[in-house]
Amino acid sequence: MGEGQTHLLQGTLDMLILKGIGDSEFHGLGISRRIEQITQGTFRVKPGSLFPALHRMEEAGWLTSFWGNSENNRRAKFYRRTKAGHRQLGTETEEWTTIAQAIASALKST
Repeated sequence: MGEGQTHLLQGTLDMLILKGIGDSEFHGLGISRRIEQITQGTFRVKPGSLFPALHRMEEAGWLTSFWGNSENNRRAKFYRRTKAGHRQLGTETEEWTTIAQAIASALKST
């Protein structure tokens, strides 16, 4: 893990994938890069964590996928967030906002 990086907390990977994809479509490496970008380098998701999560999320109906060509003209699987994935992102965002506020409150307490 590089300087300024930290471990993903349990349950945050799905939220970051759903947020990172947004209304676009990305292949696996693109999703990993996007997560690193939106977290300002704090989180770097390795393939061993990313691809099982993408598969699980596709089975849950939160993502859909198709085969295409990457920017290097290599065959790659691209992922797109579904309406169910958008709803799930809203649910997870609410939960993590509550958790983050509670942790911040606890850390400020004396």
